[in-house]
Amino acid sequence: MLDLETVEAARDRVAQTARETPLEYSHTYSAMTGAEVHLKLENFQRTGAFKIRGATNRIATLSEAEKARGVVAASAGNHAQGVALAATRVGVDSTIVMPEHAPTAKVKATRNYGAEVVLFGPNYDAAAEKAHEIEREQDRTYVHAFDDEAVMAGQGTIGLEIVEACPDVDTVVVPIGGGGLISGIAAAVKGIDPDVRVVGVQAEGASSAAPSLQKGERVTIDGVETIADGIATRSIGERTFAHIREYVDEVVTVSDAEIAVTMVYLLERSKTLVEGAGAVGLAATIFERFEYADDEVIVPLLSGGNVDMNTLTTVIMRGLVEMGRYLKIRTVLKDRPGSLEELLAIASSHGANIYSIHHDRTSRDIELSDAEVELDLEVRGHEHAEELMADIRRAGYTVAQVA
Repeated sequence: MLDLETVEAARDRVAQTARETPLEYSHTYSAMTGAEVHLKLENFQRTGAFKIRGATNRIATLSEAEKARGVVAASAGNHAQGVALAATRVGVDSTIVMPEHAPTAKVKATRNYGAEVVLFGPNYDAAAEKAHEIEREQDRTYVHAFDDEAVMAGQGTIGLEIVEACPDVDTVVVPIGGGGLISGIAAAVKGIDPDVRVVGVQAEGASSAAPSLQKGERVTIDGVETIADGIATRSIGERTFAHIREYVDEVVTVSDAEIAVTMVYLLERSKTLVEGAGAVGLAATIFERFEYADDEVIVPLLSGGNVDMNTLTTVIMRGLVEMGRYLKIRTVLKDRPGSLEELLAIASSHGANIYSIHHDRTSRDIELSDAEVELDLEVRGHEHAEELMADIRRAGYTVAQVA
């Protein structure tokens, strides 16, 4: 089992490439939750995520012969960038296998850090199989994304920083994908203070840790479906499962909708860009997926900020819909001059901002004398949206909320 001394020993090696990231008190999320919330901003890390820590520590422990033969890894993106940069900095050749649909920004960044990128398979598991094939064929050292003690120890240096920067911390909230991050952090935190609670968070569409703990053995789920691509794994690792059982107090899940809302909060209120996987810890705190007391000192880890810009656009819109600030409605008007103006006058009277209008006379579901209209509206929240729709109905329209 990983212990505090092993994590502390990794610290000097990790410091050769990674930086110590800020830990900041948040007035916004403290007011929202009633707790005392401090954010560990690992999205400010080199390569944009925590993975550089574990990759640096693992590569630093290679023998000279292993370094000469090079390394290979599989990753959806963040581990790829960490291995690429850590290897390049010490002159080690690296090949990274990434899923075919890995975010474009992460693929480009990995290549820019000096790795050869191989795109293979629909998911991490397929990419990992290909990486092991390259490992055997080229006699490279496989750098596992999470199920490796040196990798876990490197990630655990975050736990050292959290306790040093916030010695009165009560609860640390950490994302779980394969489990390497939380294993290292929990070992470090519990080694310093066994009374600090460690809460793990997975996306609902990629939840294998909680059922594994309930069953007492590793569970592999059939598939994953989540916007949090950085933690979209079908199972936790063998080594990490043992560490989670030993050190982690509770594992909870959050929905994609909750992740999207949290990402919007971070952008709008904290001016901070965080990817889906990086937002799950704060999402679990905001949406009270675990119990905590008023004034409890909570540190959610924002583990990464590498989000594809196309994905971000979708996530922002989904978040605004969930927050009630983006409204799409559909109704039917008489196809005559002035009808649309009358409808828009109602929206205007409520201060709703119109993004777009779609006017369709060809729908087979309406009379020939009618026209179907969709409005995309900016509103102030759920209550405002309900008031607007109620007023439209009082004016005689049949209206449906589309989004």
